[in-house]
Amino acid sequence: MVYAIGLMSGTSLDGIDAALVEISGKDETTTVKLIDFLTAPFNNQTLNRIREALSLDQSDVEKICSLNIELGEKFAQAALDVCEKAGIALDELDFIGSHGQTLFHIPFAREPFYASTLQIGDPAVICEWTKTTVVSNFRERDMAVGGQGAPIVPYSEYVLYQKPNTTRLLQNIGGIGNVTVIPKSGKINEMVAFDTGPGNVIMNELCLHFFDQEYDKDGAYASQGNVSQALLKELMAHPYIQKTYPKTTGREDFGKQFTTILLEKWSLSPKDFIATATMFTAASIAQAVQPFIEGQTELIIGGGGSYNKTLIEMIQTELPDVHVMIQEDIGFSSEAKEAIAMAVLANQTLQHSSGNVPNATGAKKFVPLGSITYY
Repeated sequence: MVYAIGLMSGTSLDGIDAALVEISGKDETTTVKLIDFLTAPFNNQTLNRIREALSLDQSDVEKICSLNIELGEKFAQAALDVCEKAGIALDELDFIGSHGQTLFHIPFAREPFYASTLQIGDPAVICEWTKTTVVSNFRERDMAVGGQGAPIVPYSEYVLYQKPNTTRLLQNIGGIGNVTVIPKSGKINEMVAFDTGPGNVIMNELCLHFFDQEYDKDGAYASQGNVSQALLKELMAHPYIQKTYPKTTGREDFGKQFTTILLEKWSLSPKDFIATATMFTAASIAQAVQPFIEGQTELIIGGGGSYNKTLIEMIQTELPDVHVMIQEDIGFSSEAKEAIAMAVLANQTLQHSSGNVPNATGAKKFVPLGSITYY
């Protein structure tokens, strides 16, 4: 058993998640215990620079070049802070798995662009600040063998969440929603995983636009609004929702530009807009998982969206025959789930073991994920 840290920042841009874990074994023998966790929010200046880098209109290579180092320092500081919080000395730390911040993701080649992905947050900076070996850039190796580089967490879910005779649907709701289907057989070659569509991203953009708030706390605004069935029908007809898996998406499909178009086209009250966007997330999740509901089925929700009470109620209403839970209901942390996954993937890589799930990403074969920066 060794100490490791998983670092994650997702499309919600709510900060850097740092999970300190004890981890041992590999493959099916992997065991993980969460020791401590924190989320380090971005200050306004860094957040604005990330948003500029994400924008096709405002981004440029100079900004991205600088931001790569800036985020490396932010990720490193989050690792240092979670160690201090837990009372763990740096020389007790064995390794760090860092996902980085996704700036752009192109799952399929389209003229003139190659299939590609870009996460920043320089691992050399993290390595030097923490005096610890860092595994990073997990998505690129999967894409090199024909995968989409996403979803990235299914392998960790496979080793941590199997339950005999029960189908488990592990739904993460960050900026984007993604689901991992662990069949009751528990066989990795029968697993399926894909992005279900938007998670919090449209809701967050609307909250920022209408109320200058980063998100809808507890789903309070949505609970006071009415769902526009006309807008919901249009949203559910989005080409991505109609695609079959394997599939991945991101802010490129459902981010600020998408939300701006909705605001220009539709005249709804702020709370009705947010209620409809919340229902869109719920309905898209329900439609995506429906084909996998068989016998005893549990939908376990993680990510920031798991704390949106209105969203969870909508999902349960859409899936009356499914036991809907959040991570805390089974003794895990919704917030820490993806950061823990980065530690699991790094552990696999350092032991020359695979970390992707070809059924989920479309890859041609199992491969170790990530690049290693040794200290």
